[in-house]
Amino acid sequence: MRAKMAIIWPNWPRKIAEFMLYIINSLVFLFLDFLDSIMCIFYKYVDEFLEGKSTPCYCQSQTLTKDFEERNIGISDTLFGRKNVFRRMRFHGIKVWKFGEASKKTGSEDFRKTRWSDCGCESCVSWMNNIGGDLKLHVVVKEPLKGNQEFANKSAENVIFLHGFLSSSYLWTETVFPQLAGSKYRLFAVDLLGFGSSPKPSDCFYTLSDHLEMVEKSVIREFNLNSFHLVAHSMGCMIAIALAAKHPNNLKSITLIAPPYFLLSEEEDASEIALKRLARKSLWPPLLFGASFMTWYEHLGRCVCFIVCRNHRTWEKILKLVTRKRKLSFLVMDLTRHTHHSAWHTMHNVICGGAKMMNPCLEILRLARVRVAVVQGSRDEVVPLECSHNVKVKVPDAEVKIIKGANHRTVIIGREKQFATDLKFIWNSVTGTKG
Repeated sequence: MRAKMAIIWPNWPRKIAEFMLYIINSLVFLFLDFLDSIMCIFYKYVDEFLEGKSTPCYCQSQTLTKDFEERNIGISDTLFGRKNVFRRMRFHGIKVWKFGEASKKTGSEDFRKTRWSDCGCESCVSWMNNIGGDLKLHVVVKEPLKGNQEFANKSAENVIFLHGFLSSSYLWTETVFPQLAGSKYRLFAVDLLGFGSSPKPSDCFYTLSDHLEMVEKSVIREFNLNSFHLVAHSMGCMIAIALAAKHPNNLKSITLIAPPYFLLSEEEDASEIALKRLARKSLWPPLLFGASFMTWYEHLGRCVCFIVCRNHRTWEKILKLVTRKRKLSFLVMDLTRHTHHSAWHTMHNVICGGAKMMNPCLEILRLARVRVAVVQGSRDEVVPLECSHNVKVKVPDAEVKIIKGANHRTVIIGREKQFATDLKFIWNSVTGTKG
């Protein structure tokens, strides 16, 4: 009897600690539910006072009818499916946003305006200067070294680089591009729609199709690319996979770094799986708490963007004084180079909503026998390591490489030379024709 007690007793402290953490976790997120409901009312009236109309939100649940889905293709149901105790109690009476009545015309009078809570500095609104012109993404192009006899008689190969969430083309131009100097490749680093120096229209829902269309228009059609390689990181992998599936005959290879891909379940919707796995309500680890906070709480997330993004110039000056640096890291700068509208919708409509499209897209790549390479750090704290192996389950010919000790960022940053070498090995192993 004493032996059994000795075995059972040590488990009690752990169980008590887990129970206490559960209680604390529940209370914190219950409080955040309450605050988000309060801020919904606050923004409703402040928006009406400052802009003449309130900004639509997703605070009431919406029944996704067939008619709704036909009118709003690409809108993720996770926007409406975020459970909130106070919304269930109809704590407030904000009307639901009827998307079918919203204007999505590129020439609408409001799409180039910023909300009062968004930054209006020159760098953040520079895209608006192209009045009357067609909106295109900001693209950095690095041409192959001219005059190099080794490549004089060879046509340059094109490579399109897509960054992840809350990032920009700097991820590539500041790290990988210098390592590829003098090569035969023509490199394209894209600022995705709503991020970096690219347009951030207020009438856009930032769906996977929206991002896909802008990359095609700004890179593939703009530069008349008949063949290309794709390299993408994190969220950018979902856009890259969709782009590859649309152009399988033009694609030479696709390299996915930490792709957020989950196998489908009969019990759960693909979008719900992505939401729970990437933004589960949890206080620990800190990165997961940050993801859950910004994904579940629309109005609290807007508060963060108002404090940080709208006043990024001030924060940058403070950081320069504290760190005594003239130039801040692009990793810090990229965190503020978006609007809440663009980040909020991209998170839900691409990362969550786009999850439904990954299976058919990967199936196209499998049938086309596209060269698929997957790279991820063994200590990735953002995307579960299983995601890379999931790609291989769907595309058996995919090559998966796990970098020991690397996390979500250091899988690239800090090992730029080796990463560039790996990329060139992948590109060089692909012949001019697939088969």
